[in-house]
This record gives sequence, structure tokens and C-alpha cells, in this order.
Amino acid sequence: MFSCNTSTSGHSTFLLTGFPGLEASHHWVSIPINLICVVSILGNSIILFLINTDPALHEPMYSFLSMLAASDLGLCASTFPTMVRLFWLGVRELPFDLCAAQMFFIHAFTYVESGVLLAMAFDRFVAIRDPLHYASILTHSAMAKVGAAILVRAILLNLPGPILLRRLLFPQVSVLSHCYCLHCDLVGLACSDTQVNSLVGLVSILLSLGFDSSLIMLSYALILQTVLSIASPGERLKALNTCVSHLCIVLIFYLPKLGLSVLHRVEKHSYPALAVLMANLHFLVPPFMNPIVYCVKSKQIRQGLLKRFQQKNVNVS
Repeated sequence: MFSCNTSTSGHSTFLLTGFPGLEASHHWVSIPINLICVVSILGNSIILFLINTDPALHEPMYSFLSMLAASDLGLCASTFPTMVRLFWLGVRELPFDLCAAQMFFIHAFTYVESGVLLAMAFDRFVAIRDPLHYASILTHSAMAKVGAAILVRAILLNLPGPILLRRLLFPQVSVLSHCYCLHCDLVGLACSDTQVNSLVGLVSILLSLGFDSSLIMLSYALILQTVLSIASPGERLKALNTCVSHLCIVLIFYLPKLGLSVLHRVEKHSYPALAVLMANLHFLVPPFMNPIVYCVKSKQIRQGLLKRFQQKNVNVS
């Protein structure tokens, strides 16, 4: 931590942090991380391409999946550049404006993904609770409004963060805890009073991740209630099976965040490299795993992939 004696507002430089104690091996350590990023970008791009070009996938569930893939691509685009700068080019310095912009986009895309997961939970609830009116409830117009509301909420909740940060004083040079900029990290480095910033950050988290996770749990409680009222065991299993993919990506999204929160409060200083690894994985794992989960569990996605490969083979021959 640098001294606050020469603090400035809006003109500070932030130093990215890789894996403490492994600086000499950053190139090797970063190989699996970079591979995860590349696979995430390819996987989500393929999902988006399939859903947009295959008429059989123009259904509400896959429309929400395309929103999820788009938010995952946005998250990769927000975090990947600074990882490349640090691990491959050895460039740690990041000016205040770039750091604040990255912070905004990382949190915004995270909130978008959380909102999409909530919309997908509602989609599964309607499909199981009221299948006859499913198509009339989740129309293209309704889904467009839901997508717009999710995006607007993410922007409005994150817009105050960078604006309020500009009024804070920071040392000329500050060392970040990660290889990207997060709101809590920047607030912790400030030399001036941060009560308003901390309150705004807490409110934005409660109105996004807290609100969404609560409603997702409520949705699954209602889904379970509906499923248990079905007389046939086979139909119960079939209904539950339609929720497996979504439940998996909900756990993939929320569990790493919970694990990182616990680690920061318990053993962050004892195992700094583990804390940094968890911080990287909690942003990298969901974009990496989401396409894999849906390719494995969704028959329509697999059929769409096979159709594309067959068309390519026919064109080549």
C-alpha cells in the first residue's frame, strides 16, 4: 500500500496483481487461464450463432440462453485484456479511467447474467406450472422487454460507482488485489471517506445479486411444489429434468462467489495465491462452463451442432 501523503483524485495509477510468489512463472501459470478464456469466447460465440441461425431454437428458453451467452462474452471481454497485459506482457500499470471503466463493465455484465438467470428461472416455472399458456406468456415482445429491463437495471445500478469514485483521493500509485478492477478493491484503497461508496456498493449488490438469488430460490420452491403435485413419477422426473441445466449454471454462477467471499474473510492473508486464483475462477468458470452444460444437457443444441457439421462436410465434399 502506497502512502496517502501524495493522494490525487482521478489521476492515480493502479498496479494489477497476479499470483503472489509466482511472478517468475506467470507465463506458465497463465496458460490454463488463457485457454479457459479462449474456449469461453468460442463456446459462447457458437451458442449465439446456433440460436440466431437455427429456427428450431427460436424459443423463449433459448432466447434467454442467447442473452446469457452475450453477457458471458461481455464478461470475457471485460477481464481478458488486463489478464493478457499482466501475464503475457508484464504490464501492471492501469490508469484510473481505464480501471473505473473496467470495473463498471465487469459489474454490469455480472448483474446482467444474474438477471438472465432469474428470467430463466421464471421461464422454467411457467413451463412447468402453466404449460398451456407458456407461449402466450413468454412472447417475443415480453422477452425483449425483460432483456431491456435487465440491461437498464445493470447500467443504473453500476453508473453511480465510477462517478462517486472520482471524488475520492487515491495514492499516486495503488496496488490492486487482482488482475482487474473491482469496486470493493478500489474503495478499500481510497485515502478519503468511503461511507457513501460502500453504501452504494452494498445497495447495488442487494438489488441485483441478492434480489435475484432470493427470487430464484422462490421459483424453485414453487417448481418443486408443482412437481410434487404431479401424480406420475415419470412425469415428475421429466419435469425436473428440464430444470437441471439451469440449476447447474445457477450453482456455477453463485457458488464461486460464495466461496470467494468466505475465503476473503477467513484465510485471504494466509493463502494470497489461493485468493487470487479463486477471484480469477469466479469470473472465468461461468462463461467457460455454461456452453458446456447446455451442449451436454440440451438435445436441441447438440442437434444444431451436428447439423452444422454435417452441412460443412457436405459443402467440403
